[in-house]
Amino acid sequence: MKKLLAPALLSMLLATGAPVLANEANAESVVVTSININTATQDQLAQLSGVGPAKAQAIVEYRDDNGPFTSVDDLVQVRGIGEATVDKNRHLLSD
Repeated sequence: MKKLLAPALLSMLLATGAPVLANEANAESVVVTSININTATQDQLAQLSGVGPAKAQAIVEYRDDNGPFTSVDDLVQVRGIGEATVDKNRHLLSD
């Protein structure tokens, strides 16, 4: 029963635009709906396509050293983050 209800519940949450979160026991089913580049943790940033732990750490360090990003496009100022990475994730990012 639980396996039948989970997809239905997830579909309803996504349809309403509600953020979907999961606990560690269910980490493989995490759905990222939005990441604020000025407040996200390294672990949250590492969930982005083409951004692993090292690039996520670079984003956090850049933000700590230079202050908040004024736009999503400012991510290209971070070493290792290019326009293609920003474009792949633009639909998930906010500032």
